[in-house]
Amino acid sequence: MTKINSPEDLLRMKEEFAGRLNPVYSPDDLTAPVRIRVAMATCGIASGAREVMDYLTEELEKRSIQATVTRVGCMGYCYAEPTIEVTLPGKEPVVFGEVDIRKADQIIEKFIRLGEPVDGIIPLNYESIDK
Repeated sequence: MTKINSPEDLLRMKEEFAGRLNPVYSPDDLTAPVRIRVAMATCGIASGAREVMDYLTEELEKRSIQATVTRVGCMGYCYAEPTIEVTLPGKEPVVFGEVDIRKADQIIEKFIRLGEPVDGIIPLNYESIDK
């Protein structure tokens, strides 16, 4: 762990940490064509959700796909963590379970870019409060 020896060190660490917390695309940007919510409750983090979120954020930017990536709490699918919810423009949200880096890549390429189905969809058992 890095030692903090001055107020400047603390500010630098704060900025570095804030850069990791805030995804490339603002979670408040509801106009983004693609919205992705990553479950980051304890079970999700323990299962690798942080790595999945980092990968999604980096790859979407590299591939010039405009999207909002947001960390959220528990989605209730602890048995299938890490889980993400993907909402494409004009479509209902789709929840994917057991998402690792390989599956995240498939979701970006096949589901988001091409609109093709990808294995790992969890049947939706709730309604969004956005309605």
